[in-house]
Amino acid sequence: MTKENRMGTQPVKQLIISMSLPMMISMLVQALYNVVDSIFVARIGEGALTAVTLAFPLQNLMIAVGSGTGVGINALLSRSLGEKKFDKSDSAANNGLFLTFMNFVIFLLIGIFFARPFIKTQITDPQIIEYGATYLQIVSCLSFGIFFQMTFERLLQSTGKTIYSMISQATGAIINIIFDPLLIFGIGPFPRLGVAGAAYATILGQLIGASIGLYCNIKFNNEINISLKKVLKPEKDTISEIYYVGIPSMLMMSIGSAMTYLMNLILGSFSSTATAVFGVYFKLQSFFFMPVFGLNNGLIPVLAYNYGARRKDRIKEALQFSLILAVSIMVIGCITFLAIPETLLSFFKASEDMLAIGVPALRTICLSFPLAGVCIAMGSIFQAFSKSFYSLIVSVGRQLVVLIPVAWLFSKTGVIDLVWWAFPIAELMSLVLSSYFFRKLYKEKVATL
Repeated sequence: MTKENRMGTQPVKQLIISMSLPMMISMLVQALYNVVDSIFVARIGEGALTAVTLAFPLQNLMIAVGSGTGVGINALLSRSLGEKKFDKSDSAANNGLFLTFMNFVIFLLIGIFFARPFIKTQITDPQIIEYGATYLQIVSCLSFGIFFQMTFERLLQSTGKTIYSMISQATGAIINIIFDPLLIFGIGPFPRLGVAGAAYATILGQLIGASIGLYCNIKFNNEINISLKKVLKPEKDTISEIYYVGIPSMLMMSIGSAMTYLMNLILGSFSSTATAVFGVYFKLQSFFFMPVFGLNNGLIPVLAYNYGARRKDRIKEALQFSLILAVSIMVIGCITFLAIPETLLSFFKASEDMLAIGVPALRTICLSFPLAGVCIAMGSIFQAFSKSFYSLIVSVGRQLVVLIPVAWLFSKTGVIDLVWWAFPIAELMSLVLSSYFFRKLYKEKVATL
């Protein structure tokens, strides 16, 4: 029995677990890397931690572009397999690789010309600027690995081979974790590179992850045929279909870059420590958000395949089961942040000032976690059914229409603890919008099957 048949025949709960668990595990490892990376950087000093936080918006934009392209590839490829249109699924894979290379070229140029000016727009401290520019230039100019790693993983996910996707991502993250202290602190034969060492460790992990992803696709992914000749001959129609789904997802994630950039400016008006706290929060929350996104990534091809196969019953069951899992994970995250914020912050050599700002921050922001779990689970149907525009509207509403204006208004009180309440307020609005679009799409697409 092939993987494509399994997405249409295997019991739904078992299928969701088998499709999502490898990605959830690999994303947990990725979350661990994010935290460990920042823990080591914090050992250099709070300024280095702040610098990496300031680099994050542009780094996140890179992920947004690569992941958005991958979402478009995933949706088109999975749907084509469900419809038994194998030429179209091959075209999605090969054109996706062409777009991946173009993404790398764009960020190579951004790294060369805009990394340092970007950091300078957020802070005036010369040491932090130097740290941030160095880190950002390296991860942007050598971004070949991250773009191809994401695409190769999406190709594996699209055909149900999530175990190989997990191996690719987890191996890259583990390599990153191993080389972080070696290159940052110059352990053994390795040079002491400081913040640059953290960047080079990241690049090394991405390149190894991409290499494993390429090997797994060539060796085990028999549902698609990758051809260099076809990669070098892009097809306009296929690219249009990929971007029809991918661009809204890309923009949706890019809004996160805009949000973090603007939050850095708002928090920077209090202190660089406040900015560092925001960066620490983003690393810690990934322990819970990343598994939910892994669940979402496993759910999308299942929904897309069964939509192509017109299996209403399986779509409904998959959505219900995934919603329960997503909310459960986020409730655990909320409880953790409420119970031990001091312990979490202590991993980053938190000063008294950082603890004073960070403990209320974690306890306030985490109240939005269960709501976010619901929104993420419902949003999977938007991507699977080529309605990513709904996700874009929700994201714009949450992060730019509500979160940033509310945070800015609260910052004018001079009380930083109030700023963190912008997150639960924004997530509540997101839930309202997500519920409206979910009901609308379910009625139009699923109820009529």
